[in-house]
Amino acid sequence: MNKEQVLSIVQENLPHAIEKLKQYLRFPTVSAQHKAIPETVEYVVKMIHEVGGETKVLDNLGGNPVVYAFFAAGSEGDASKTILFYDHYDVQPPEPFHEWNTEPFDPTIIDGKLYARGAADNKGDLVARLTAIQILQQQAGGLPCNIKFLIEGEEEIGSPNLEPYLRAYKELFQADACIWEFGGKDENERISMVAGIKGMAYLELTCVGAEIDMHSSVGAYVDNAAWRLVQALATMKNQQNEILVEGFFDGIEEPTADEKKVVSELPFSEEATAALYGLKRPLITAASQVDPREAMVFHPTMTICGLDSGYTGEGAKTVLPKSAKAKLDCRLVPGQDPQHIMSCIEHHLEKHGFTDITVTMINGQKAYRSDFHHPFVTHVLDTARVIYDHEPVLSPNAAGTGPMYIFGEQLKLPVVSTGVGWVGCKVHAPNESIRLKDFEEGIAHMVVMLSGFAKALSK
Repeated sequence: MNKEQVLSIVQENLPHAIEKLKQYLRFPTVSAQHKAIPETVEYVVKMIHEVGGETKVLDNLGGNPVVYAFFAAGSEGDASKTILFYDHYDVQPPEPFHEWNTEPFDPTIIDGKLYARGAADNKGDLVARLTAIQILQQQAGGLPCNIKFLIEGEEEIGSPNLEPYLRAYKELFQADACIWEFGGKDENERISMVAGIKGMAYLELTCVGAEIDMHSSVGAYVDNAAWRLVQALATMKNQQNEILVEGFFDGIEEPTADEKKVVSELPFSEEATAALYGLKRPLITAASQVDPREAMVFHPTMTICGLDSGYTGEGAKTVLPKSAKAKLDCRLVPGQDPQHIMSCIEHHLEKHGFTDITVTMINGQKAYRSDFHHPFVTHVLDTARVIYDHEPVLSPNAAGTGPMYIFGEQLKLPVVSTGVGWVGCKVHAPNESIRLKDFEEGIAHMVVMLSGFAKALSK
């Protein structure tokens, strides 16, 4: 089928797909708050069964259940080839509620955009993929290959229990290649895909100075936990945004010449980025004269994600805080190890006299990159060109993090991430959305990609 034929069939199926997605989005599946997990799993299983798939709900190894789904190749398909989709049914917390223009779990369509928590990350992608399967099943001969899904419920809290499931059920999830959970269009309407992902060491730093908050007047002679923590954080990164922790860069694998070339050609607009986020200061790469694209893909980061201490409510309360906490997010590149990063930070604090500050690992994941030259990577790009009006963009890895490393390690397969998001979808923020046109084209891309998958891997 050509582009027009595919889009015509997708448009016939679109109203039902949107209604199905709306129902899915009504579940407030916030893993961080342990909300709506059983009922969401039940609905995911129902959606799969409606499309003719088989399921197993795996829940014997801790954490939220992992849903396995299988769709067999049709009579004219190639049962020797299997593709795996990775998705997650959990979403980020919707707070702050007052910044939403609509109710976060009451999906609302305004001006061609569907607003709801989870619309872009990642519920829209799962429904798009199931809709593509349904369309292919309507064609003579059924599905062109075997299709599997791994749908977990803890991605938004760092997938802490996924690895045991992948190890125990490795044969169940074995496949030839994997489509990852996310993706979308950039500011110039180019579909942006990645073949890898950064790792992460997400840490909590805690300083305790007393058993109770005190009147701030005792600051004349009592040490302040908040100042201690701020001073400790300031030793780890200077005003030029250079990370100063000894050993932090140990083991980093240098990118290949091909990867460097691809990154140098990625589209990037400083003006568009500044406008998108309403930035008040220049990019930090300007002072160091580093290409932002290179920094985004190849450089590790250290970010203070949150600070908590004392009184932060309305008006004044003159207290000297008994304790202070900071959430520290280090995005890692291939070769870095989260546990090593944590040890380096602990040693750094000790070396600088902050032995009273404890460090706790909340989430640790390694980075992963697929082989850029794998036929599957080429196939996903080529089929994107069939559907999308602009040349697609492929990066060696995303700037964000997910459990891709354990898929590569356990299943030994190439991974490409693509999806139905867009540059303004506000993932993890209030007013998250997808555009219905992108949802439609994302379904069409999956139809074309799946149609030629077995042939592409047989070359």
